[in-house]
Amino acid sequence: MSQASISEASPGVFSLAGVLDYQTAPALREQGARLLKNSQAAVCVLDCSAVAKSSSVGVSLLLAFMRDASAAGKKLSVSSLPKGMHEIAGVCGLLEILPLQA
Repeated sequence: MSQASISEASPGVFSLAGVLDYQTAPALREQGARLLKNSQAAVCVLDCSAVAKSSSVGVSLLLAFMRDASAAGKKLSVSSLPKGMHEIAGVCGLLEILPLQA
């Protein structure tokens, strides 16, 4: 079974880690939405440096977290997007809308 997690590493900085796939996504989706909603930070960063592997489900999670942050009145940016996720987002035409940090 795949393992993954999302946690608030520091105020407004969320760490996404592990394998992002159809098995791990539902729990990550719920946890991430709750964390973003409850965070006191107005500007949040989703750090993806600890993502070990991702299917297109991982990119879908990023989009869902963007919606969650927007609904909570927060800005969200994504840092350290792994190469594989970057390539999937590119193929899907999502690089223009993902709030990627340089």
